[in-house]
Amino acid sequence: MSDTFTVKRPRLPVIDIARGVAIIAMVFYHLCWDLAFYRFISVDVGFDPGWVFFARTILFAFMFLVGAGLVLGHGDGMRWRSFWRRWLFVVGGAGLITIGTWFAFPDSFVYFGVLHAIALTSLIALPFLFTPLWLTGAVAALVIGLHFGFADPLYNQKVFSWIGFWVVPPPTNDLVPVFPWFGVVLLGVLAMRLVRGSGVERRMAAIEPRHVPARVFGWMGRWSLVIYLVHQPLLLAVIMPLSMAMGTQEANRELDFLNSCQMSCEESGATAAQCAIYCQCGLEGVERDDLWEPVFSGLVSAEDQAKLDANNRQCSALIYPELEAE
Repeated sequence: MSDTFTVKRPRLPVIDIARGVAIIAMVFYHLCWDLAFYRFISVDVGFDPGWVFFARTILFAFMFLVGAGLVLGHGDGMRWRSFWRRWLFVVGGAGLITIGTWFAFPDSFVYFGVLHAIALTSLIALPFLFTPLWLTGAVAALVIGLHFGFADPLYNQKVFSWIGFWVVPPPTNDLVPVFPWFGVVLLGVLAMRLVRGSGVERRMAAIEPRHVPARVFGWMGRWSLVIYLVHQPLLLAVIMPLSMAMGTQEANRELDFLNSCQMSCEESGATAAQCAIYCQCGLEGVERDDLWEPVFSGLVSAEDQAKLDANNRQCSALIYPELEAE
């Protein structure tokens, strides 16, 4: 149906409020991630189970609301001009995220993050605005179920990882694969289609943001895409200079080195006491030979590797004296 004959339904304030709460939660998560990355806080936000669950919950909310928003905007017929305008804005934002992270974090830049996923899943979800409800639900269950039931090392490669199914994800600061997250978008489509025209929708429409916090959340929900695009640059514009001025990363790199060394050493079969000796020796060698940059960047020259190998032999001999005689 063309835009000419399609009437836009009024916005549901409660959906805007929900989207606003989600964007606030995401900004808070990224703030904590940045603080952890620049060593202002000691928690590992990227791997701590509680923080990972928090991040997944936020992402679930966003993708679910993408599906719900598609139904609200186009469930009575496609408003193509509006759809393509917003879609191109999302695609442009995704491109900016990729370019920005390529320069900021070249080893872990974002090539298929939240905005990339929203752009693709918004397109492939369109037919499900009008298919039978049972089919939408079945495909949602299949997409989510396949994520938990199938994996293959082939998808560990960046070129395929956006699909999902990887065993170990490639290094990137954000990866939102089609499986299972397209299934979550379809859940949003299904839920909102079930709500449309029911008493539930009428009750949702009757909810008015009377108090200031609700109005603020609603405003942020309406501008969530812009907020998503600008919040990280603004956070980093404050946190990076503070980190440089306070030397937070340098102050914690020794502890990071010792913790990482201790873990890998014990995994090799040595005792905790042996590993403590070995790692302290390794730390002294890294400082003596000024090897911090190659150790943390992973860009090791032949000369640096020779120094690391010599240091490794020297430190290994402390816990395995028989190596010294060889």
